[in-house]
Amino acid sequence: MHSSQNYLRLNVGFLINQPVGTSRDFLFDIPELLLSPDLNLGDITGNVRVTRTAQGILVQVNLQATLQIECVRCLNEFPQPLTVDYLELYTFSQLAEPGTEFILPESGQINLGPLLREYMLLEVPINPLCSTDCRGFCPTCGENLNTTTCNHQDETKDSRFEILKTLLNEENSV
Repeated sequence: MHSSQNYLRLNVGFLINQPVGTSRDFLFDIPELLLSPDLNLGDITGNVRVTRTAQGILVQVNLQATLQIECVRCLNEFPQPLTVDYLELYTFSQLAEPGTEFILPESGQINLGPLLREYMLLEVPINPLCSTDCRGFCPTCGENLNTTTCNHQDETKDSRFEILKTLLNEENSV
C-alpha cells in the first residue's frame, strides 16, 4: 500500500508567474493508496486541473476510487465505488485575508491528501450494501440468505404481541 505523501503532492509553483487562465491537468491512475491514518483506497483514477487565477490557484478535482467495505446486511466485504468532484482556491499568501482556509505555500506544492481524504469519507454510504437485493442473515439460524435457503417458518409468533395483532385486525374490519 502506497502512502499519499508523493502521489498527491502537486508542484504548482510554475503557475505563479503565468498569465491568468493558464492551466494544467494532472492525470491519476494509482492502484492502491493509503490516506493516513486509515483510509485505504484502490483504483484511484481521474483528473486534477490547476488553473492560475487573479487570487491564486484554483484546484478542480474529479477522482474515482474504490473502498473495501463491509455490507451492513450480510457482513461480506465488497468494493464500494466512490467519486469526488470538488474545487478549492488556494489563495496567494499576500492576498489572503484573515480566516482564509487554503493558502498557497511558498514552496508552490499543494498536498491534496488531507482534503481528498475528507471528501472521500463524505462519499462513504452510512449503510453500505453489497447489492440492492442483499437478503442478509436468517433471524432464526443466522445463515447468510444470499447463499442458502432456510426452511424456517417465516413468522415466529411472540405471545406478547398477539393482543396488538387483534387490535390491528379489529381496526381494519371497521
